[in-house]
Amino acid sequence: MNIREFDGELKFQNDGKLSLFFLGIGSAFSKLHYQNNLLIIKGDDSLLIDCGTVCPTAFYHYKSSIINVRNFLITHSHADHIGGLEEAILMGRYVTKIKPNIIITDEYKTCLWENSLKGGNAYGECVDGKTLEFEDYFEQIRPELISETPRPLYQAKVGGIDIKLFRTMHMPDSALSWKDSFFSYGVVIDERILFPSDTRFDLDMISWLYNKYPIEVIFHDCQFYSGGVHASYDELKRLPEEIKNKMYLCHYGDNYESFTPKNDGFAGFAQQGCYYDFD
Repeated sequence: MNIREFDGELKFQNDGKLSLFFLGIGSAFSKLHYQNNLLIIKGDDSLLIDCGTVCPTAFYHYKSSIINVRNFLITHSHADHIGGLEEAILMGRYVTKIKPNIIITDEYKTCLWENSLKGGNAYGECVDGKTLEFEDYFEQIRPELISETPRPLYQAKVGGIDIKLFRTMHMPDSALSWKDSFFSYGVVIDERILFPSDTRFDLDMISWLYNKYPIEVIFHDCQFYSGGVHASYDELKRLPEEIKNKMYLCHYGDNYESFTPKNDGFAGFAQQGCYYDFD
């Protein structure tokens, strides 16, 4: 893997090799970084994982626009992951006249629309007494369930980008397993990269996927205190050295400079505005 600095204009195509670009790596409350939203680029294909409140601003910062996103994947319904989605789909309907694709299960589609997006997007038009629906804004890519144990595992493709989706144990903080948790998904990218998005510390999940796929790099969320709904730095420090050596920490708070992850066996902090290129 090669880490490459932003070169002046965010491009949605490349030479065909897998590349990840972190628009942001900050926590939901960060004021120093954009939120933890990730753009995958491979050849002519691209996929945005999550679209938080300031995601459209981040695209503007990188000399691009949210209207250039043609494929979305939303991992869960916190604002730092869906807060910019309304702008994206309204721009699609009224500016570009193009409906973006979204990788989403039927179950989570209902939840995302009814509990989050409907209030701001259903009532802009009314034809024959009918307001707008999810399908007026998105083309659904329905992932295929490929395994049910030890937890549901789904697969979807965006061109040459292979995505595996799995349930995570994110919220509430009292949940004893992913089964007790509200909808939240993690992602395996091209069977090479593990990106759990938001999760509490879940050794079973990490071990399962690390042993199932030839994982080269892990980008794991991290908080610098105990409790709450994210894996803590101290919990992640207890992972085996082999796993920590491949793990970059992301979704971190503004006090990150008080920590030295490389000294504790991690690969380091993920960096905002950098490409992570894979051969």
